[in-house]
Formats: sequence, C-alpha cells, structure tokens
Amino acid sequence: MSGENNLKVLNALDVAKTQWYHFTAIIIAGMGFFTDAYDLFCISLVTKMLGRIYYHVDGSRNPAACRRTSPPPSTASPSSAHSPPALLRLARRQNGPFWLGPASGGDYPLSATIMSEYANKKTRGAFIAAVFAMQGFGILAGGIFGMILSSAFEAKFKAPAYEVDPIASTAPQADFVWRIILMAGALPAMMTFYSRSKMPETARYTALVAKDAKQAAADMSKVLNMDIEAEQPKVEQIEKKKGSYGLFSKEFLSRHGLHLLGTASTWFLLDIAFYSQNLFQKDIFSAIGWIPPAKTMSAIQEVFTIARAQTLIALCSTVPGYWFTVALIDVIGRFAIQLIGFFFMTVFMFALAFPYNHWTKPDNRIGFVVMYSLTFFFANFGPNATTFVVPAEIFPARLRSTCHGISAAAGKLGAIVGAFGFLYLAQNKDPKKADAGYPAGIGVKNALILLGVVNLLGLLFTFLVPESKGKSLEEMSGENEDMNEETSSK
Repeated sequence: MSGENNLKVLNALDVAKTQWYHFTAIIIAGMGFFTDAYDLFCISLVTKMLGRIYYHVDGSRNPAACRRTSPPPSTASPSSAHSPPALLRLARRQNGPFWLGPASGGDYPLSATIMSEYANKKTRGAFIAAVFAMQGFGILAGGIFGMILSSAFEAKFKAPAYEVDPIASTAPQADFVWRIILMAGALPAMMTFYSRSKMPETARYTALVAKDAKQAAADMSKVLNMDIEAEQPKVEQIEKKKGSYGLFSKEFLSRHGLHLLGTASTWFLLDIAFYSQNLFQKDIFSAIGWIPPAKTMSAIQEVFTIARAQTLIALCSTVPGYWFTVALIDVIGRFAIQLIGFFFMTVFMFALAFPYNHWTKPDNRIGFVVMYSLTFFFANFGPNATTFVVPAEIFPARLRSTCHGISAAAGKLGAIVGAFGFLYLAQNKDPKKADAGYPAGIGVKNALILLGVVNLLGLLFTFLVPESKGKSLEEMSGENEDMNEETSSK
C-alpha cells in the first residue's frame, strides 16, 4: 500500500515488528474460541450418557438431536431417572441459542476484527489464524478432561455393563460426570473476562469510525511503545470523502457484493461438513465398529471411550491442521489454502463413501479412521481457518465486523443444516440391522457422499473470494483509494 495518504497510526500498525502485545492479543481474543470449542464439542462426550440417564436408551437416538447446549444453565437441571428434565430441555432450547448467539456468535467477528486491526500486514494472516487455532486446543481440552474425569469416577464408582436395564447399569454418579464436564466450560470464559474488558479499542475503529484521531494515537502509542502523531484534520477529511457507503447501498454491492457472497457461501458450506464431522464422529466410529457397542460398557466407560477417540483425532489431525495454516497462510496465501482444503476434503469424503462397505470390515477400520482424520486436517489446514480470516481483511473498517458477522451467521446456519441433516441421513436403518441400535451403513454412506458434494461446492465458491496476502486492510477494502481520491481532489 502507498501509505503517504494514510493515517500515521495505521501505517505504524502495518509495519510494526512482532511484539509482545501481538501474542497477548492472540491469547485474549483466542480464549473465546477455546471456550466455544470446548462447550460445543464436549456435548458429543455426554449425549449417550444423557440417553441412558434420561431417555432410557443408549444415546444413539433422541439425545443426538439436542447437541448445542449452554453448559452452565443445563448443568443446573434436576436429576430424574424417568423422564427428560424440564430445565435441561429449557437450557438446550432457549438458554443455549440465546447465549450462544450474542456471546459466542458475537465473538467471531469481534475477535477476528480486533486481531486483524492490531496486526501488521506481513503476518496478519498468521495472527488471525492463531486466534482461531485456539479452537483446536478447546476440542483437545474437552477430550482430555473427559478422559480424566471419567477415569476417576469409574475407578471409584464401578457400574455393570449395559445389558438389560439402562438405568440399573448406570451408576448414580454418572449424573455428576456430564454436569462437571459441561460446567468446566465456564472457567476459561471467566478467566479472560477481565483481560477483554481492559483491551483498548483498535485504532482503525477509533480513527476511521469513531473519528477520534487523538484517542487512536494515544492508545496505539501505549501498545507500540512509541510516539504517534494525532491527525484529526486528516480524519475529518476522510469523513467527507467519497464512498462513505452503507451495507445496503449500490456502492457496497458493486465493490463487495460478490466478496460477501463468497465469504458467506464458503463458510455456510464448510460448516455443513465440519460440524457434521465433529459432532457425529462418535456415531461414525460406532457404525464402523471402532467404538464398541454400548452394551459392552458402563455409561462412564462409554464417556471415556468416546473422549479417547475425540482426543486422538484432535491431537493427530485437528490441531496440526490449524497450525499448518498459521505457519503457511502468509506464505502461500488464503486462496490457495482454502482451495487445497476443500479439494482434499472432497477427495477423502468420496474415498470413504463410495467403497464404504470395504471400510466397515474389521481389517480396514484403521484405514477408515486415518482417512477420516485427514478430512479434519484439511478442514483446518483449509477453509475452517480461512473462512474466519478473510472476512476480517477485505471489507471497510466501518462494515468489517458486520460483514464478518454475516459470514459467520451463514456458517452457523450451515452448522444447523449439517447437524440435523447428518442426524437423519445417518440413521436411515437397514431393516436387517434394525436390532443393532446404531446407524446402518447405508445412512452413513449417503451422508458422506452428500458431504463430499458440499465440499466440492465450497471449492467452486472459493473463486469469489479475493487474495489478501501481504496487503493492508485499506488496500483490500478500497478505503485507501478513497483517501487518495479525496486528497487529489483538494
């Protein structure tokens, strides 16, 4: 970017060397994603247990539809061995959507925008991706904590295997296990609340949106440990410049309409596949026999087994995928990583789906797990990271969080489609296997084929998204052109 007409405080941020405040911002902003991932994916650990306690089944049916909960409210539900508790249902259906919407949902655009506006342009992609990579640690933490807690309870309170009566075979202490696992998700949020409240507003918002150059210069002088001149007259000129357009204007549509379609559609398609894979990995592993049938173990043992599988996948594929993106996003670019990710997710989904009967044979199950793990790796070294990064870079400052929020909301819509769509597809039962109580192979196969098609569509829509590697935020949004136009017209 030609910085001569840009504000000095923004130029200082663009060329700043990597400093301690960058890492502080990553931790503070990233803990929201750690918490969100823990809260979301720990649900997979306990749904079968909830089925045994409240629904008198092994968890492969009714509870699977109630994935997204708000952990602290749901843990306050009273115990009942005969019917699903009313407060638990209330926490899932009302408290969960309410709090996850403005809290976790709002965290996506805010954290991405904060990090993008704090970072320098050479390493901006890596810093934003690092914030999002905290999600992987949240998934990993959920699995590890589930293993530790279930092991401790199993050692102290042993229960017989689930052979006849799901209630008699479930130790009363199992009711504490799911509550503790879910409640632990509140701890990281509480720990970062104070730090978030003390974090100064970004200079781009303060100067370009709030129009307060003095405050922007003062805030960033402290952050960068250098003196920065306040340029209030230039800010006032920017206020009067051409192109101060709104979200619903023709100007926005012509400049960024296709970009917003690209970021929203790719995030929507990615989350259909990503949430299906994560939330239902235990069902897939059960279907191919990698996780033993529920009747062979107690409810607490089942939590340990599912947590172990989730931890193994996170450790070997999910977390490495995130950090491959952090390492390479400013080298090969966002566009290339997103194309690579969608391409290999498509390839591996089809490779699992079409010869599905081959993979269900006992000798081939390890191969299935390895290939399934690779879909997680390329989701995270791919569109799961880049769909978060790009919307924080390509839109104007005054609309950056809004457009990122729209893209993220499209993603959450995809998550809903993926969760419930996979639920019904995977549970199409083969009449010959109806007594097994698990999703039959034909259902899982159809779901995997559909997910492959979804990934292929994501690859195609990626061509609507511009590359932002090495460019300043003002270059990508076109705001620098507006500043130049205004200056030349004076």
